[in-house]
Amino acid sequence: MSYQAEYIWIDGTEPEPLMRSKTRIIKDGKEPEIWGFDGSSTNQAPGSNSDCVLRPVYVTPDPLRGGDNILVLCEVELTDFTPHPTNTRAFSRSVAEKYADMSPMFGIEQEYTFFKDGRPYGWPEVGFPAPQGPYYCGVGGSKMPGREIVEKHTQACLDAGLAIEGTNAEVMMGQWEFQIGVVPAPAIGDQIWLGRWLLHRIAEDYGVEVSFAAKPIDGDWNGAGAHTNFSTKQTMAGWDAIVACCEALGTRVMEHVTHYGVGIQDRLTGKHETAPWNKFSWGASDRGASIRIPWAVEKAKKGWLEDRRPNANMDPYLVSALMIDTCCSALAGDKPTLFVPEQQGAATPVAATV
Repeated sequence: MSYQAEYIWIDGTEPEPLMRSKTRIIKDGKEPEIWGFDGSSTNQAPGSNSDCVLRPVYVTPDPLRGGDNILVLCEVELTDFTPHPTNTRAFSRSVAEKYADMSPMFGIEQEYTFFKDGRPYGWPEVGFPAPQGPYYCGVGGSKMPGREIVEKHTQACLDAGLAIEGTNAEVMMGQWEFQIGVVPAPAIGDQIWLGRWLLHRIAEDYGVEVSFAAKPIDGDWNGAGAHTNFSTKQTMAGWDAIVACCEALGTRVMEHVTHYGVGIQDRLTGKHETAPWNKFSWGASDRGASIRIPWAVEKAKKGWLEDRRPNANMDPYLVSALMIDTCCSALAGDKPTLFVPEQQGAATPVAATV
């Protein structure tokens, strides 16, 4: 008996890539193989030479179709089987392999905003809802639009075997979050992208759009981030390694924020629980710092750090690669040598204040 494999990949749309997928019917007993697609329709190839390759790299049960059906996350390659210029997973994989002996691990808090009919889901047709305050981790009535989608998404992530750790409503009405961790690179990127795909797909059934925009609504409303928690064997063993990581991150401010997602200047303003995008700071329990050290970590003098700068629309492959290279090179006494692929929509490079 045949089964369905949903091949999923990240396209070349600017300034934010889109997720694409198509279904392949595979005979029972066979594994998903290399496939292809028309790159001229996904901003990844010209029409005169449009073939691109899909290489399966991460397979999970399909929680939506059930049965023996699967989801197949793919890397995009050129027809000579080298990584496509939009393939940042290959980049993350190479950096993770370099410092694998340090066991770099990640937990990412993925925020997002539901939209319907051009406005955040649950907002009135005219005007605004009540100010922020009751929505974060809230409960009750019309204050919490989207909960049914969140519940179905959470169960789908569990059924797919993703390392989902939790969910919560966020500060702005219509804004939510799910957390994936603790996972190494590049698998942390795989699971975030699959979690995003499942969210988009489930929201379809409700006529709702999912936005990962960094500042979905102008004004006195929170933006949407992807706070990235990071540890190594060294940070889990002692405080000095945590300090070394923070200090190293402070030497490469612009290299990070220019690859932390589109619209970072709109979100990292110094307000709404953010640090200014071109200044660097770190501190314990400080949600207005670039890097927050959780109180339990400060007390234990070992653990992990939280980079609060990445946007909700960040590329988890790029973010994980940057954090590994900056922090692990410092712990190893190496010079950071990472070449970061060009990322559309980056913040304007200017001098940072450390």
